[in-house]
Amino acid sequence: MGVDGGTNRNFSQQAQGEGEGGVTIHRRVWRMAGPIILSNVSVPLLGAVDTAVVGHLPEAYYIGAVGIGAMLFNFIYFGFNCLRMGTTAPTAQAAGAEDWSEVRGMLARALFIALSIGGLLVAMQLPIAAFAFGLIEASPQVEDLGRRYFLIRVWAAPAALSTYVIIGWLYGLQDARIPLILQITTNTINILLDLLFVFGFDWGVEGVAAASVIAEYTGLALGVYFVRRRLRVMKRGETAPRLFDIPKLRRILTLNGFIFFRTLCVVSGMAIFMAQGAKLGDLPLAANQVLYNFLQFTAFGLDGLAHAAEALIGQAIGRRSRAAFGEAVRAVLLWSGVVAAINVLIYWIAGTAIIALMTNIPEVRAAAAEYLPWAIAMPAVAVWAYAYDGIFLGATRADIMLMSMLMSFAVYMAVMFLLLPGLDNHALWIALTGFLGFRGLTLIAFYPRLRRGVGEG
Repeated sequence: MGVDGGTNRNFSQQAQGEGEGGVTIHRRVWRMAGPIILSNVSVPLLGAVDTAVVGHLPEAYYIGAVGIGAMLFNFIYFGFNCLRMGTTAPTAQAAGAEDWSEVRGMLARALFIALSIGGLLVAMQLPIAAFAFGLIEASPQVEDLGRRYFLIRVWAAPAALSTYVIIGWLYGLQDARIPLILQITTNTINILLDLLFVFGFDWGVEGVAAASVIAEYTGLALGVYFVRRRLRVMKRGETAPRLFDIPKLRRILTLNGFIFFRTLCVVSGMAIFMAQGAKLGDLPLAANQVLYNFLQFTAFGLDGLAHAAEALIGQAIGRRSRAAFGEAVRAVLLWSGVVAAINVLIYWIAGTAIIALMTNIPEVRAAAAEYLPWAIAMPAVAVWAYAYDGIFLGATRADIMLMSMLMSFAVYMAVMFLLLPGLDNHALWIALTGFLGFRGLTLIAFYPRLRRGVGEG
């Protein structure tokens, strides 16, 4: 979708698989999913560059400091990614109903919430740092540099969270091209400034943090520019958008709250997986870290399709079209299954070669090869959780997603601690597989009720 064109196109034609010269539902899915997958790939690339830059400084504690500081921001930003997810579906529903006042109002309210949270993080930076670093056992050098990294980079929080909102809003309008431009531009600037500040100005860890701050605000400025262009060509609607519409503010806060706690379960589940692996020894921990990258790579593709589902499902629900809803669901499930099957095939054929690329330590290679069958099977199990997450998010039923997550988390913990005494690291992989699989099964069980709630079309 172009930057300026297409905002007010006939959504009825789109929902029937026509419009834009007869673009099919499958092409619309990939028009969104493709750029999102590319955007996702740029995220770990930035982390790798940050590590590589400080990895060329004279002491190992520089790497540790950036690693710990980045972990804290990953936890914060991953949790508040609800701002992106909680903006896409309501925007898509408003666009599907051709309620352009609400499309504008949704952006304003979400940005208000993002700036408020970002400002609060900046204001509370000292107690947050004291609490976070009080939980982390690290050397004095790592803690000192990590704290300095955090206290610089935290100033980027308002920009980062506002950019989440802009990306989610654009996804809701089925525009994945501009978010791709935003993320690649931000990450490219970040990488170039990393190199300049660390190697050119000799700013060390503080330079890496400063690069992130400048890059985030540059990305936000670019995002505002594109949003203003979009708003200029968008219909204004029958009524003026209201920022402080209390029922609608309450709705978005409730939706984001459900998503936040659901995401907290995901983060906690992976933290427990790694922590229990560490208790089993350095070798199982290293093998798990290598194989966890397999799941991450799978997530790049499945997340892209889930985001496409949010926009397409949201639009269909906004139009109250059960036919368009069903067509979007079938297309997303089909392509999610294809992506999962391709991942299984790649890991089955080239899994040992991929492990060899990640580590040259013979013991770690052997341990990872022992647990490789779990990584091979994981895409086929995880695909349904990712796909139905996108479907339920598109319907703004994050309450059901949270219920599913809590049930699955309980199963995860029970399986892990029942099996750990006898099966060691295999128990962790069985529990993780069950966690993802049970999430998918519970959402599938809730799906008929979701479908019945969609208006006839």
